[in-house]
Amino acid sequence: MDLQTLSLLVVGATFALYIGIAIWARAGGTSDFYVAGKGINPIANGMATAADWMSAASFISMAGLIAFLGYSGAAYLMGWTGGYVLMALLLAPYLRKFGKFTVPQFIGDRFYSQTARIIAVISLLVISITYVIGQMRGVGIAFSNILNVDLTIGLISGMVIVFFYAVLGGMKGITYTQIAQYCVMIFAYTVPAIFISLQLTGVALPQIGLGSTLADDRYLLDALDQTLIDLGFNAYTALGGMSLLNMFLLTVALMIGTAGLPHVIVRFFTVPRIRDARKSAGWALVFIAILYTTAPAVGAMAMWNFLNTVQPGEVGSPEGNVLLEERPDWMERWERTGLLQFEDKNEDGRIQYYNDRNPEFAAMAEEQYGWQGNEVIRVDRDIMVLANPEIAGLPNWVIALVAAGGIAAALSTAAGLLLAISSAISHDLLKGVIAPKISEKTELWAARISMAAAILLAGYLGLNPPGFAAEVVALAFGLAAASLFPTLMMGIFFKNMNKQGAIVGMLVGLLSTLVYIFLFKGWFFLPGTNVLPDTPDGWILGINPSSFGTIGAILNFASAILVAKVTAPPPAHIQELVESVRVPRAG
Repeated sequence: MDLQTLSLLVVGATFALYIGIAIWARAGGTSDFYVAGKGINPIANGMATAADWMSAASFISMAGLIAFLGYSGAAYLMGWTGGYVLMALLLAPYLRKFGKFTVPQFIGDRFYSQTARIIAVISLLVISITYVIGQMRGVGIAFSNILNVDLTIGLISGMVIVFFYAVLGGMKGITYTQIAQYCVMIFAYTVPAIFISLQLTGVALPQIGLGSTLADDRYLLDALDQTLIDLGFNAYTALGGMSLLNMFLLTVALMIGTAGLPHVIVRFFTVPRIRDARKSAGWALVFIAILYTTAPAVGAMAMWNFLNTVQPGEVGSPEGNVLLEERPDWMERWERTGLLQFEDKNEDGRIQYYNDRNPEFAAMAEEQYGWQGNEVIRVDRDIMVLANPEIAGLPNWVIALVAAGGIAAALSTAAGLLLAISSAISHDLLKGVIAPKISEKTELWAARISMAAAILLAGYLGLNPPGFAAEVVALAFGLAAASLFPTLMMGIFFKNMNKQGAIVGMLVGLLSTLVYIFLFKGWFFLPGTNVLPDTPDGWILGINPSSFGTIGAILNFASAILVAKVTAPPPAHIQELVESVRVPRAG
């Protein structure tokens, strides 16, 4: 059976499973729609939380970023995993004990202010819409590869699937769907990693294979370092791609941004008891670790296979390059998506791939070999995980499985984000502020309509993203770090924080981060509208927009505390509420 037919069958079977689960677990009321009736088992909730949290950025894009950034890509690993620990320890149990459906509802009640609640809703919408852009891009990339079509058609296909099972099922349907998606996702990620690790190093576990030797007795990382250096790039294990300052700021932004993600926090409201929230947090960390400890090996092995496919002979030897008419099938397939492009600049019928931004190496290559520049014009980092099994020559069923896993990762997080968006609009804004007396049925319809509108918006923005999937997601994490995380932390652990401080802090954190992102990224829906050049030389103090969330969080904390010091303290019953939330209790 050919690859495309097999891929369609495998992906189609998983879609039938997801939609079937959504119909079976269809939400019957607002409690089912928002928090699955608070009846999910902790282990099942841990698995659903892992699927909700491990997005297209984790499955599709993170290993691709690691492949091209090398050691610097560790910021994404450390930030996202460390952030989940922060969430599990510092936020989840207390918010679950507070007992509200949504993050804006907690902020509105804790800070006794509808204004604070509205600002929290706005923050949540900005974060979630930015985040879902990356997911829709991941869906589009996976579909475009399977269908052998342009990215636009692939993305529209994904939007239709998301609409059916997310709008229909609500949190109850999404939870059980995400459990199935986690199983598909983790199987699809680890199976090819095991195959490739055995193929390259003879070691089954990719985590160990990363530090093992190749057939020529060279260590994989040493060989990868030397190959990249010979091609004029930085060594894979060297700090490159970002400065040490940006690596630190990005790691912190991802950590505290993770802890402030509303679509993940709400998962801890779906279990029956507070104790179950803690258990599900622990189980989620176990399920997350399986993928995150495999990702560094996937990134390194993907880069090794790519370099040796494009230029498998002795580096610098024209005889070692791949003839264009004999180029692998995987390259032809990805060319049709527009995510891989190359040009035979010197018309020698061969592909040259090297760092043409290194003037000394480029001059040497042109003088000695007649190379006219790097002929691989575009390699989208987001294709590396999906293309890796094809590059390695693995069986078609493995390639189809990876495609299904990539789609599962994108769809699972997209569904959680869309639910967070719809609940913010229908529950927090419409019922909580604008029309408190609307019926439950009307509220449910409003939630579904707002979710459908969010799908359309996210799909459009997914066609014009401000970066790769993981980079777009990093921007969302930075916004969460700057706006919601400090407010949640101060709401739980600082009983004297009042509504004035919380409001000012959220506004300062959110607006400062948004302005900084706009200066260098422009409007998401209008590419090329950035005010300043999006380069290290153009950034203020050399701070990457993806890393600015840490600065925004500092500004949030500082301004909130300063305002709280010069204004009236919160009422006594609010201070007592904060104290009671922090007191442990059985159950």
